[in-house]
Amino acid sequence: MSDKSDIIGLGLESSCDETSASVVKNGEEILSNITFSQIDIHQEYSGVVPEIASRAHIEVINGLISKALDRAGVGFRSLDYVAATNRPGLVGSLLIALQSAKAISYSLNIPLICINHLEAHLYAPFLEAQMLFFPYIGLVVSGGNTVLYHVQGIGRLEIIGKTVDDAVGEAFDKVAKFLELGYPGGPIIEKMAKLATERRMIFPKILADNNDDFRFSYSGIKTAVINYVKKNPDMDTREIAYSFQERSLEILIRRVLAAARLYKIKDIVVTGGVASNGRLREMLMEGMRDDERLLIPSPILCTDNAAMVGGLGFQYYRKNIFSDLSIDVAPRA
Repeated sequence: MSDKSDIIGLGLESSCDETSASVVKNGEEILSNITFSQIDIHQEYSGVVPEIASRAHIEVINGLISKALDRAGVGFRSLDYVAATNRPGLVGSLLIALQSAKAISYSLNIPLICINHLEAHLYAPFLEAQMLFFPYIGLVVSGGNTVLYHVQGIGRLEIIGKTVDDAVGEAFDKVAKFLELGYPGGPIIEKMAKLATERRMIFPKILADNNDDFRFSYSGIKTAVINYVKKNPDMDTREIAYSFQERSLEILIRRVLAAARLYKIKDIVVTGGVASNGRLREMLMEGMRDDERLLIPSPILCTDNAAMVGGLGFQYYRKNIFSDLSIDVAPRA
């Protein structure tokens, strides 16, 4: 480990459809964070095409690394470590950031640190003037993940609930596609829901409360939307979007608050792409007690980004937890 006062790390992220490079100082100060989104590339398919995603990562990652270093005002020789996500995600996509990180680690003789993408999301709020603390209840909600954690420390994540089928963001995408609203579904559904006037609860609650059962499920409400629209083809799409969004978010609120109270933990972290949803934030604040605290990162740090990877990498660097150059990627955490 370097003896200098400031520790500079490069973070790389390519787990799905964003390519990102970031330079982070001391695990808390973002010197640069450059992200290339593939939304426009995948729009015509209404979802991420793995082969296209990995090819796009290859085309841009070297340029993003150069831009990140330039914007941070540092060179490769200033780096103390390089961190990259190697799980979970699309295998072909994950390989791009990991192989780039391996090449940098080998050529500069600096530590390679492989990061769990979901743990990186949970670290995101601690890049915004919030000191790192434990324990907390963490909820990661995105297009590919809906997972509830009891987080006790760096690398110490206990899964206490997850979806048994679709992730919440995936459900938003599928419903938006069925309603012919476009892609990605989350922002479009949120926008349509705001325009609803009647705001009736057309669809039933997702799963009942059951003591310490913190599972999520979205296939049922997705089917309910499809069946309802087929029977009511003239129904206002804005009202459908409103009811779907309310029910999809309501189970997240119930589960995360119930877990916090069961574990007697006052701090809650919610992150991932769906955490950018304004209605989710409203519902969380409405449901929380005065002695409970909520941390949600800024929208730019909710989506996939390399700053959270580089920041978390610093915590592993401090603990001398490094990865061997033979390490591989994994589709699951």
